[in-house]
Amino acid sequence: MFEHIERVPGDAILGLIEAYKKDTNPQKVDLGVGVYKDAQGNTPVMRAVKEAEALLLKNETTKTYIGSHGSATYGEVILPLVLGEGSPVLQTKRASATQSPGGTGALRLAGDFIAQQMPGKAIWVSDPTWPNHLGIFPAAGLTLRKYPYVDAENRLDFDGMLAALEQIPEGDVVLLHACCHNPTGFDLSREQWQQVMEVVRERQLLPLIDFAYQGFGEGLDEDAYGVRLMAENLDEVIITSSCSKNFGIYCERTGCLIMVAKNNEQMENVRSQIAIVARENYSNPPAHGGAIVSEILHSAELAAIWREELTEMRDRINTLRRDFVEALKPYGLAQQYACVAEQRGMFSYTGLTPEQVDRLRDEYGIYMVRSGRANVAGFSHENLAYLTKAIAAVN
Repeated sequence: MFEHIERVPGDAILGLIEAYKKDTNPQKVDLGVGVYKDAQGNTPVMRAVKEAEALLLKNETTKTYIGSHGSATYGEVILPLVLGEGSPVLQTKRASATQSPGGTGALRLAGDFIAQQMPGKAIWVSDPTWPNHLGIFPAAGLTLRKYPYVDAENRLDFDGMLAALEQIPEGDVVLLHACCHNPTGFDLSREQWQQVMEVVRERQLLPLIDFAYQGFGEGLDEDAYGVRLMAENLDEVIITSSCSKNFGIYCERTGCLIMVAKNNEQMENVRSQIAIVARENYSNPPAHGGAIVSEILHSAELAAIWREELTEMRDRINTLRRDFVEALKPYGLAQQYACVAEQRGMFSYTGLTPEQVDRLRDEYGIYMVRSGRANVAGFSHENLAYLTKAIAAVN
């Protein structure tokens, strides 16, 4: 019965991982896979996470199901983290939290909900966007459309973006990156967020905000500006949150779907539908990662340690961005790559062409996605000289 099934190409990033492992170049550099790395190239377990896990191991009494919406204690800490302590949205009980298998699981929940409850509505994503967006939403049965985000000069095309949003049909869904835009690293300013919010409200669009990197841009509260602006000024907002990056618990698959409705009654109606969507998809989310996050954020001591560690990671990335541009000055390329210092988050749309990326891989053992997206966390003060020399050679 399987005779007709064809083999398809493997995931491009997973292919990069395998090629990098096989490369014997002692100076090889991995800028492909989207995980945080420390100065030694490792993805460490955060200190706060280790301490929280020790407490969980000591105190855990059951491995029973946690329900389709997940742990209530997890929702209790994620909602104020995302929407803000004292948020008017929380005070009026307009928001609902559903624990999910990572941010990806939250996106699929959102896609299934939209397909079921808003048939015929398209979802609009930035061009470019995280490649998995292009798979998740069509798989849920949604029509996918694109709005411009980066121009031919590798700059944020805000005018093009805004003009496109003004033409989106009423009631359609528009996906926005809350911060640390993947793959470009170009984020909206507060003034630009305000303009986007006004267009979304005027056009009666439904914003779906992908919030995968809270704390990796400017800070936990600073990165949430656009999310909170939308939630406090619009009747309906969908938010997908991830703890993979800011807690470093990638393999625990810990995310959250946050639904914001006009009032508490409508929120409860929506919440009942989300429970069914989750039940039909995976039944219950994995518990361990959410328990880690709950343990940390319910403890003033562990929360302080976690915030300190997150600040260290963010500062390291932002420093490496600036140092990368500085290291290109002797080659006369600092201006050309100045955007790298202006971008935020783990990723940078460098402006390197696919041909230049190929040369970096083949001649220097430097691995990144052919779009020119580089994981800045793969930079280090030990490899910057080699990396910038190679980039100068292929320019």
